[in-house]
Amino acid sequence: MTLLTRLRQVCLVAAKIEPVGGDIAEVMGLNICYRDPNVGRFGLENVLIPVDSVLLEVVAPIREGTAAGRFVEKTQGRGGYMAILSCNDPRERGRNAEAMGVRTAHLIDRPPYLGVQLHPRDCRGAFIEFNHTAGSDNIFGPYPPAGPDWHKAVRRDSTQALTAITMESSDPASLAQHWSRIIGSPVIDGAVPEIRLPNAAIRFVKGAADLMSGLTFKVNDPAPILARAKAKGLHVNGNAFRLCGVDFELTG
Repeated sequence: MTLLTRLRQVCLVAAKIEPVGGDIAEVMGLNICYRDPNVGRFGLENVLIPVDSVLLEVVAPIREGTAAGRFVEKTQGRGGYMAILSCNDPRERGRNAEAMGVRTAHLIDRPPYLGVQLHPRDCRGAFIEFNHTAGSDNIFGPYPPAGPDWHKAVRRDSTQALTAITMESSDPASLAQHWSRIIGSPVIDGAVPEIRLPNAAIRFVKGAADLMSGLTFKVNDPAPILARAKAKGLHVNGNAFRLCGVDFELTG
């Protein structure tokens, strides 16, 4: 079966895992499904929160000298960390990237899971990872990074889906074409260039630097979510609030 490249997971990074992980779940009306012990080998802890079939992850360093910790220091906590895409053959996507001069930063080979993480400096703005879980063609099927029962934690009474990633750049058209070549999906030109995946879009807008600046969510009603964000003391602007370095943009 040929699987289309689709958004599987988005990773954000925080200086500390709490209260950020709990705040995202509470404000958005979602559940934490898993805390992955395997990230401890990288000096991290995490939480994973399913948003329909996409996993929203927050990682935080638990020791000095981690890549995530350096990211927080370098960016002053602004910007998302990683866009994770599922595909048929992560190794092939990695070879294609290397032919472009985009280095592989890390290979995760723990059957049935295979992940190829590309270097953020070469990707520009954030890590891109390609992964595949053997024998899991069902988008709600086994996905080892999220634990054995992640699908049981899915809630849709407040938040329906994660529908877009927003990338900022001083040259958004250039960054869009770069990510297009890495991902293998075309850029749809327009006022805001974007790459359209089967379940989400990656949008490229004008900004001071290359970074993942926002996530867009389809929600049942923005009002109670924004009220919960205000109660947490988060900065709210229109139908968006800022948490864990990115703007959570809400659409009905």
